[in-house]
Amino acid sequence: MPLLAVLCLILSAQAPAQEPPADILKRVADNGSRFEQERARYTYRQSFDFYEFDKRGTPSGSYREVRDINFTSGGERTEEFIKGPANQLKLIRMTDEDFSDLRGIQPFVLTNDTLWRYKATYRGRETIDGRECFVYRIEPRQVLEGQRMLDGQLWVEVDTLQVIRAVGRPLPQHHSTTDANLFASFATQYAPVDGEFWFPVRTFADDYLPFPSGAQRVQYEIKFENYRRFSAETTINFGEAEPAAPQD
Repeated sequence: MPLLAVLCLILSAQAPAQEPPADILKRVADNGSRFEQERARYTYRQSFDFYEFDKRGTPSGSYREVRDINFTSGGERTEEFIKGPANQLKLIRMTDEDFSDLRGIQPFVLTNDTLWRYKATYRGRETIDGRECFVYRIEPRQVLEGQRMLDGQLWVEVDTLQVIRAVGRPLPQHHSTTDANLFASFATQYAPVDGEFWFPVRTFADDYLPFPSGAQRVQYEIKFENYRRFSAETTINFGEAEPAAPQD
């Protein structure tokens, strides 16, 4: 089943449930702010594999890049292309918003700076990989010019009050009768790193985008790997990056 259909079922099927303490989301945002500061001290490798499909469902084009997020000896944060960018897309094009989302929406973090921008509705509790979670539907209160936002759902681990799964669609979507700039629904998984914070480790999307010329299937995978806390003595050796193959 396409990710968009799964997302719609998730968002519509769950009935409102008795809410947890009122300050839960504020505490989640406090943890998110601390995590955002901590993640900025880590090096990691980010790979991005994007595929478009023709009307027969066969991959017809791709985009691939691999970046190492690192630091100079003076502590300045840098990004270096290790592979690509290799753009072989034929039916659609990557936009500035796609690359902005790659940095700020797919690895979603709810912080004290962003909490007030979202309306959150408690949907109940679910167990994800053996961990009990609060589930929240979130949607932007308003999308201002130049902002990128998430319309979707968060799973917040009960014990740590950290996001361990995020599902949704980036906003705004730009529709037009002649052209459009549309973005696929995605799911991001998080995993504990260094025993305290949950870091984004994988984003996957498989969706149909309703362009004026017809629905276009796209699929992508983002991997965030080899997290290492930076120190002046850190030596980084990430090794070779293997491309992800499109999935049926």
